[in-house]
This record gives sequence, C-alpha cells and structure tokens, in this order.
Amino acid sequence: MSDSAARTAFVTGASSGIGAATARALGARGFAVALGARRTERLEEVARDVERAGGRAFFCALDVRDADSIDAFFDAAESALGPADVVVSNAGVGFARLLGEYTAEELRTELDTNLLGPMLVARRAAPGMVERGAGELIFVSSLNAVAPRTFQAGYTASKAGLEGFVRVLQMELEGSGVRAGVVRPGPTGSEFGAGYGAERSRRILASWKHWGVMRELHWMDAERVADAIVTVATTPSGMHLDVVQVVPVDTRKGPL
Repeated sequence: MSDSAARTAFVTGASSGIGAATARALGARGFAVALGARRTERLEEVARDVERAGGRAFFCALDVRDADSIDAFFDAAESALGPADVVVSNAGVGFARLLGEYTAEELRTELDTNLLGPMLVARRAAPGMVERGAGELIFVSSLNAVAPRTFQAGYTASKAGLEGFVRVLQMELEGSGVRAGVVRPGPTGSEFGAGYGAERSRRILASWKHWGVMRELHWMDAERVADAIVTVATTPSGMHLDVVQVVPVDTRKGPL
C-alpha cells in the first residue's frame, strides 16, 4: 500500500509515548488519524499536534480490553474519517514485578491489554479490510518477546503471545490483500518506568544486566519507533515487512 493510497489510520494507545509519536508522524505524512485511548484529556492535545503537522484528526475514548468499547471507537472513527487503511495496535501496559509480587488483577490487566486487546481490535478491523481487498494491521510488540526480562513476566508473556497471534493472522490473511506485521522496539523512553522509584529501578536494572538483556543505560525516543511504524504503514504493495526490530544505538561509542 503506497503512502499516497493509505490515507486513514487508527491508532490505539495514542495518548502518550509511541502511540502519540506515531499519530504525529502519520499526520506529517498527510494521514487522517483516529486516536483512541482511555485518557481522552490527553488525546485532545495529540489531535492538535496531528493537525498542526498537516493531517486530520479525530479522537475518541477506547479501552481495548472491552469489545464494546472497540466497536464504539471504530463506529465513531469510521463515521468521522472513513474506514481504516492502517490500524496500529499500540495500547500497552506493564508492571515491574517478580511473579510472586503481582496481583492476579495486574496479570489480567497486562494480558488483557497487551494480548487480548490487539486480538479484539484485529477481529473488528480485519473483515472490512478483507472486503475492500487492502489494509495494514501493525502490532507494536517488544524485544521482550525474544529476549525475556526478569520483573516482567506478564508483559513478556503477553508480547510473546502477541507475536504468535500475528503469525497465525498472517496465514489467515494470505492472498487477501491485507498485511499484518510486527514492529518490535527495544528499550524506549516512555511512562512505563516513571513510578518505579530509584531503589527498585536499580534492582531491576542490575537484574537485567546480570542476565545480559540490557548492556547499557541507553534508550530510544518514541519518535524513532514511530518512524519504523510509518515505514511499515507506507510500504509499497508487492512486499511485506514481517517483523521490524528497532533497537537503540549509542552513537557516543566507537567500534570495538
């Protein structure tokens, strides 16, 4: 699907971080963007950014854990902007816990938001795309899916499950004109770790370094991940970006 042909995108989890950065980047490419998230007060500001960047914007409350909320969001967004050419499933949540420290509700929240939510969104979006013979379903995963981390059992399980789901979806959509792909970010600056506290953060980072899943204290900006998502969303027909892994590069270091 070319950049000029794919003009409408729906983005979940668009109130901050990667979702907000993706909405702005799509707006700068001329897309009409429907923004969905639970924090609607933040969506209004992101919508203004999209329009200042050159796109059109619509925003509406969305809780991806709730199928009725997904239906209401799609109905409203389609009425305002038309059917989605691109759907970016980005909404996510993560807790910093050892397994025994999780509550049952926290585990459910991670799995419902990060795994069931994208499945429900795809279930709503895919049939219309198949009927139109074109569409792009983009799922924001995590490096955790292939490099598990301590203190993130539920988050890691949900992202590994998400990538398994996308592989099944790709097979089901084969030949339909609808593509499903994964963008797999490495460490990215976001609000996820904002409330951990200094002592807990040191404990988590020490564990990650011990297990070799974090070599340095270096993070990407959300805008770098958004660039990768836009690249997938605007890939010409006839090819398929299956999994795009985006990792930070510390430019301060020289070669080994």
